[in-house]
Amino acid sequence: MAKGTSAGAESPVLADRLTHQYGRTTALSGVSLSVPRGGVFGLVGENGAGKTTLIKLMLGLLVPTGGSVSMFGMDPVRKPELVLARLGYLSEDHDLPLWMRVNELIRYNRSFYPKWDDAYAEELRQQFGLDAGAKIKNLSRGQRALAGLLIALAHKPELLVLDEPSSGLDAIARRDILAAIVRTVADEGRTVFFSSHLLDEVERVADTVAMLNKGKLVLCASMDELKAQHHTITLQFDQPLQTPPRIDGALSVEGGGREWTIVCNGRMDAVRAAASTLGATIVEENTPSLEDIFIARAGRGAVNA
Repeated sequence: MAKGTSAGAESPVLADRLTHQYGRTTALSGVSLSVPRGGVFGLVGENGAGKTTLIKLMLGLLVPTGGSVSMFGMDPVRKPELVLARLGYLSEDHDLPLWMRVNELIRYNRSFYPKWDDAYAEELRQQFGLDAGAKIKNLSRGQRALAGLLIALAHKPELLVLDEPSSGLDAIARRDILAAIVRTVADEGRTVFFSSHLLDEVERVADTVAMLNKGKLVLCASMDELKAQHHTITLQFDQPLQTPPRIDGALSVEGGGREWTIVCNGRMDAVRAAASTLGATIVEENTPSLEDIFIARAGRGAVNA
């Protein structure tokens, strides 16, 4: 997929120490990130991590408690009409007027967007297998998600914002949504901001990944960098250990006795040297999945959890 620049002036989304509180509860705390133009930016984290709050701040639906967020160089609260005209949005709820038919939904939304592409809308309708005469209320949950995605895509927005788009959907609907995301980026170099707790899906399509945990940004890097910097190793010792082995860069340590599995970040040659110093043999060495990395950084077994 296309790789964009992270320079602020070129970024569709730029957050600077962004904070939001609901009463005494801090949903987002000091988050700073820049979304590269022309790729898929994946935002991951458990439910309640702050993903939806961040998106609502991006859309101008909430006012920051602290810090700022800029959309295309504009304040989304002060200039919502200019910001919303340049993006497409699909929420987890797939909130659509149930009384409308699919063709009525398309005609209704077409009137809001000067750049609406009728041919593209019809192409998407056929690709998604949506009956033009079917009422929204009679569509399955997956079909409603695809109808919402059609509306979000048909005016060819510069930025497509997806908040848990495939949550609760079957495998076929999830596949169709992911395929549409990939095509959106490949076609004319547009940008996708994809929020999900389904880390395997994000791993399949994202160029850049940001992790939120309890409202804080845990990391933000390209997928290639993320994979290059993280390692899963299994250590074997001649004698059982009573306490977990300590290695610089270790994110999580699991196991017991003579065998321990560690997820760590840093240079692999340094990891091997550290293992040798401990008198351990590395019996297995792998690149962790995005889910493994997230659990290592935010799960119960995390070193600094």
